[in-house]
Amino acid sequence: MEESLKSMSMDYLNLLINGQAFSDVTFTVDGRHLHAHRCILAARSLFFRKFFSGAAADPPPALLNRHSPGRSAPPPPSRGAVIPVSSVSYEVFSLLLQFLYSGQASVVPQKHEPRPNCGDRGCWHTHCSAAVDLALDTLAAARSFGVDQLALLTQKQLENMVEKASMEDVMKVLIAARQEELHHLWSTCFRLVANSGLPPEFLSKHLPLDVAANLEELRRCSSVSTSPRHASDLLSPAASDHHHQKIRRMRHALDSSDVELVRLMVVGDGLNLDGALALHYAVERCSREVVKALLELGAADVNHPAGPAGRTPLHVAAELVSPDMVAVLLDHHADPNARTADGVTPLDILRSLTSDFLFKGALAGPSAANFEPNKLRLCLELVQSAVMVAAREAEAAGSRSSDSKMVYLNLGVSAAEAAQMAGYMMDDAAEGDGRSRRPSSSTSHGGDCAASTGRLCI
Repeated sequence: MEESLKSMSMDYLNLLINGQAFSDVTFTVDGRHLHAHRCILAARSLFFRKFFSGAAADPPPALLNRHSPGRSAPPPPSRGAVIPVSSVSYEVFSLLLQFLYSGQASVVPQKHEPRPNCGDRGCWHTHCSAAVDLALDTLAAARSFGVDQLALLTQKQLENMVEKASMEDVMKVLIAARQEELHHLWSTCFRLVANSGLPPEFLSKHLPLDVAANLEELRRCSSVSTSPRHASDLLSPAASDHHHQKIRRMRHALDSSDVELVRLMVVGDGLNLDGALALHYAVERCSREVVKALLELGAADVNHPAGPAGRTPLHVAAELVSPDMVAVLLDHHADPNARTADGVTPLDILRSLTSDFLFKGALAGPSAANFEPNKLRLCLELVQSAVMVAAREAEAAGSRSSDSKMVYLNLGVSAAEAAQMAGYMMDDAAEGDGRSRRPSSSTSHGGDCAASTGRLCI
């Protein structure tokens, strides 16, 4: 039976490779053609079955603009039509088709094959960056096209790769596992990064804010640098699954603009919005209205520093060059002078971005997406104005404090003078002849006091 299945698998794979004469559908990927067979794809994939029948309500982004979301399903492609595929490479789409035809596929590059992201000519590509990148691309495509068995196979391959991969590649897989909600792969990568000994500054630059904060918190709580065995206990799904579920529910609620559900989670489930970095997430992913509603709950600190880098939501908004977010945060008393662990303020970020734009003509990082010069100018003006207002308020507060001290000082001097004058008057009364002379003396003394202190003495 096993030999029969293996023979059938090879026959179908040969049909994919050499069966152009019997093909009734063609895909074009990276300018190259792949010939396939509707009946096989429809039998092996629910997505392709719906796509070829015209019932696919929302094809994955890998297929180019078959229709716009929200419109009626497109008619099935005609026989012989060439279907463009955009967001996956030729190599990855070939692997996907190979798996659909034969039930097996190798998700690692060929040994010693030259790869653009692997400089070792003799590399076996078992856990190098090239192997990790190909596996991640295959995983994303498998989940996009609903090929669950290939996704599971790739996930297991990645779990083996990360044990020997570089820490940069492990962090890359960690981020992908988080996006795809692959909990076992996430836990494996999280443990490896926690035990890596990488400094907090490095983690905060290469990982999302909440992930870096969770890693640093884990290290503090478990002394993972000296006792790594405790990390696996704390990272076990049984110990942390409830916490992660709450954070995922919160993010889904924010993505759906359901701030009321977030409020119920705070009241009923005891969700700590600062610990979950809810405001940072909302500034990065959600609309101005969601951020405003979240702030008005009163359960999130607008100046909460995230992770070892200590970035506040206003730092995040500045990096994204989002005037809407900057404005709503400042309206709710965000501190424009807040500093990260490196001493960087939101104004420093905006000035650096302005310098990059003026002298380099382009921005890098999260600011590059949908960048508009007017937005940068507006963000800069908003934060500069807030810094000036804060400076005036601090100066006024210092002036009031100084005035208060002067009042206390003046009152003290006046009391001393009054006591001295009272002593003079008592002496004059005892002598019995100072009534005509004392007012003159008193007036003269008061005049000297007024001249020296600038006020009328009692």
